[in-house]
Amino acid sequence: MALGHSTSFVTWRNPAHERAILDDIALDVPWSVVEQFSSLVRLSGSPEERAAFEILIRHLGEWGVPHHLHEPEAFISIPLAAGVRAGGKTFRAKTPAMSVATGDREITGELVYMPSETSEQTGDVFSLGVDLEQADVRGKIVLTEGMASPGKVSDVMRAGALAGIFINPGEAIHEGICTTIWGTPDLGSIERQPTIPVVAVNHPDGQELIALARRGSQVSLSTQLDTGWRRIPVLVAEIPGSQVPDEFVLLHGHLDSWHVGIGDNATGDATMLELARVFWQHRDRLSRSLRIAWWSGHSHGRYAGSTWYADTFGLDLTRHCVAQVNCDSPGCRWAETYNDLSVMSEAEPFVDTVVRETTGITPQMERPHRAGDYSFNSIGLTSFYMLSSTMADELRAAKGYYAVGGCGGNIQWHTEDDTLEIADRDILLRDMRLYAASIVRVVEAPLHPFDWTRTTAEFRRTLDSFKDAVGDAFDFAVSYEALDALDAALERFYAQAPAGDDPASPAVRRFSVAQRRLARLLIPVNFSQMASFYHDPALTVPPLPDLAPALTMPSVGDDVARRGILRAQLMRGQNRLAWTLDLAREAVEAAPV
Repeated sequence: MALGHSTSFVTWRNPAHERAILDDIALDVPWSVVEQFSSLVRLSGSPEERAAFEILIRHLGEWGVPHHLHEPEAFISIPLAAGVRAGGKTFRAKTPAMSVATGDREITGELVYMPSETSEQTGDVFSLGVDLEQADVRGKIVLTEGMASPGKVSDVMRAGALAGIFINPGEAIHEGICTTIWGTPDLGSIERQPTIPVVAVNHPDGQELIALARRGSQVSLSTQLDTGWRRIPVLVAEIPGSQVPDEFVLLHGHLDSWHVGIGDNATGDATMLELARVFWQHRDRLSRSLRIAWWSGHSHGRYAGSTWYADTFGLDLTRHCVAQVNCDSPGCRWAETYNDLSVMSEAEPFVDTVVRETTGITPQMERPHRAGDYSFNSIGLTSFYMLSSTMADELRAAKGYYAVGGCGGNIQWHTEDDTLEIADRDILLRDMRLYAASIVRVVEAPLHPFDWTRTTAEFRRTLDSFKDAVGDAFDFAVSYEALDALDAALERFYAQAPAGDDPASPAVRRFSVAQRRLARLLIPVNFSQMASFYHDPALTVPPLPDLAPALTMPSVGDDVARRGILRAQLMRGQNRLAWTLDLAREAVEAAPV
């Protein structure tokens, strides 16, 4: 197990201990938990959700696993009822969390159909918009395709519409949340709270409504919600490491649900409980600590639980967290691939290796979306996994399924039909073992197994795309020079990586501190436009977001004002990037390994 030089440390493992942990993973307790959860509608802050937490607490207590139940106050929205009437007919409808409630009254207005930018829901169900620039929809009720996602709802709000009706792509109406505010609002985000009623209908009813809109019909709708401040549970288990217990990995997922939510996310909750059991049994062999968190407020508060934790323990996370690992929707039927697997660039070699070695499946990895309790991007935590295994695209096409945001690709996601048959025992066992292997390798690896040259390579590809877009209108030389200098420093840094298997040795600790410092610098500049400890909206954050407007340069044309504004944006964005790259280089050069 001796370490070599360069980046061989990303594939480090202790095969004997890893095998012992994986062999101890069993289905008895987790499947029992899934079955118990199948009768519990776990709305955030509800008695049934609390009963589900008590099931976990009872097991942790019986095993002696240290744990603490926090009960923060959060801003939560529970949809109750909705209705749509038009053309003498009543249509079934749902309202998303955080919609404006009309209460006992209806609102009525002209129904106007505006086609969505896409009617096919891709993996990013949060930010696809609708183009309303060429239409006057003020005081009208807009009808468009897609989920009632934050991007679309924001577009409809900004256009001055009276309300929005969203046509889901199938027979089912999917639950959701329509605010862009990430977690509980603060003074800077409260102005983005939705200001209009929003409802969703299914695809067949949507086609009828489109026909009515084309005839100039009126539509009436109503929404009822229970929105306000309430206490929600956040359960955290702590399994201390034996050598460097201050360093930890955060494994987390949400316990609240839409309906009984088996694939999303009872299987994930059961997975984390089983890992708590097994890692507690093996705690004397763990180098670092494992922290396991079950959130409330994910579904009904836009990640309110994980955001509260990021806020409350932000300094601890900044100083000591090695990586965050999200556990959502493992163990679902027909999920035989690890396609669309969320992984930050620095973790790609590590994840590729552990998935192939543990499951025999080659993963297809992607940049993490702005979703899935990734509430730690502005802090700068290396992150991998969001959704777990999923069905192959070919199988999805054969079944006539559209893409959804969980449940292994099953379209019962966020509906009443996400019930026990969505879970698969064999796939759950495989996924639990993958999570266990991933965790144990990070927890035990002497050196943090992440390769920051993969991140700088991503930066270079991104800058190249920006350079191609702007042509001679802007010079990215400062960014390239800073990137070249960091690459050279990283080459020297990794060539001198300390050998040995002791994560507590001074040289190894200095190396790992430098690795975490790189995360705190390079992740925010690539995933956030907010100051540290603040939360970006629930909208797409493109790579190097401060400079991403460079891609719009070809559309500027001869517009002097737009060109001047864009150049100012790029200058400021380049300053941030170059300074961040300089700080990263200095951190690497100052690490005497």
